[in-house]
Amino acid sequence: MAAAERKQSWQFWSGLVFFLVVIASTFSGIGWLYYTAMDAQEVPLKRLVVQGELEYITPNDVRDTLLGEPLGSFFSADVDQIRARVEAMPWVAKASVRKEWPDILKVFVVEQQPLAHWNANQRDDALVNQQGEVFYADKSVLQQALPYLSGPQHAVAEAVKQYRNTSELLGLNGFQVSQLELSERFALELLLVDGTNLRLGREALLERVQRFIDLYPQLKEHRDAPMDTVDLRYDTGVAVRWRNPEEQQQES
Repeated sequence: MAAAERKQSWQFWSGLVFFLVVIASTFSGIGWLYYTAMDAQEVPLKRLVVQGELEYITPNDVRDTLLGEPLGSFFSADVDQIRARVEAMPWVAKASVRKEWPDILKVFVVEQQPLAHWNANQRDDALVNQQGEVFYADKSVLQQALPYLSGPQHAVAEAVKQYRNTSELLGLNGFQVSQLELSERFALELLLVDGTNLRLGREALLERVQRFIDLYPQLKEHRDAPMDTVDLRYDTGVAVRWRNPEEQQQES
């Protein structure tokens, strides 16, 4: 009886020891896998691929931004943090980041699409994008001329709206807006590429622009000198200021 009890006791303890060894080995293996995965030297990211239609920044600009700090390993690299670092670049509107096994980090970049300069007299690097959002970036990389918009800081959306509406109508008739100024009282003035200033006021803006378009041939025939200012803030008719010959000579 005693021998049978000793045998059962030995089997119990040997089984318990074996179980504990298995558990310890399992946790040890998990720990080794975790630290291996988190060690950038064990599963490093070897390739950084930058994609997107880039005009204002280069893939190297993105690489320099990201490689200035450790990225981590394939498993430890935080794609949300990496995306935030790319989107903090001035010319970047949005970015997406994903990892591809075994060692690739892919970054897709969407650049800002500038519409115009914004309050350039207050801040040289201020721009407004196609969505009507102000952003700040190095303008030296711009390859096209942009119009200048100015107005109250809280009225960006209104300035963009009026620019789109008036420039579209004028563009259909061969005119191009180079500057738009929106006053604190939301009165609108436009400067055309040919130097003509249109004072539109606050009401019936498109009707007043159309009046200028309709009267333009007659105004051109009226005098050889170029127009300086066309005041359209009337129910009917316009008031025109012509450039004098001295001003015309100075400009030429």
